[in-house]
Amino acid sequence: MKLLVATRSAHKIAEIRDILAGVPDLALVDLDEAGVPESPAEDDLEPHDTFEENAISKARYYHSVTGLPTVADDSGLEVDALGGAPGVLSKRFAPGDDLHGHERDLANNRYLLSKLRGLPPAARGARYVCVAALIEPGRPPRVFRGEAPGRIVDEPRGSGGFGYDPHVLDVQSRGTYAELSLEEKNARSHRGRAFGALAEVLRSRLS
Repeated sequence: MKLLVATRSAHKIAEIRDILAGVPDLALVDLDEAGVPESPAEDDLEPHDTFEENAISKARYYHSVTGLPTVADDSGLEVDALGGAPGVLSKRFAPGDDLHGHERDLANNRYLLSKLRGLPPAARGARYVCVAALIEPGRPPRVFRGEAPGRIVDEPRGSGGFGYDPHVLDVQSRGTYAELSLEEKNARSHRGRAFGALAEVLRSRLS
């Protein structure tokens, strides 16, 4: 089975490839390999208020472009003290439309910490959320949700991961997600849990 992984994030692709590596007869294809050029339409694929709706929106769009079975995810950070924010706006939490890549990550983290300034560790509970949506010809959408609890720390720790990872403490290991190896992160992270559930469905179908 050929499956399109519909993301422009090299970090996400690496994680998803690792999570799905054990599924037999599954060939993962990214957008570049599928010959899908970047389009301004991609900027409007996440207009919804839920991770589920945004993930389905992205998967449907890229499936319509390629005709391939497609998986896309929407993910983010929910902070208890902020009423669940940044949530679906995690990627563009900080003001500034001209920020991209690592600069965007740094700005988002600075903005997050400014919102939590003065709060004690016990009031910094958070969770990572990931919803993966699978779109296949002739089948209804399937969604797989994963959550991973954490706590926000002021000082960045670790050089791995991306996004908010240096500031999100994994409650099990007591290290940040940026301090975990890829294998450790995928075993416990929100994306590992969502795509792990997808892997089980695909494994039962393809075995």
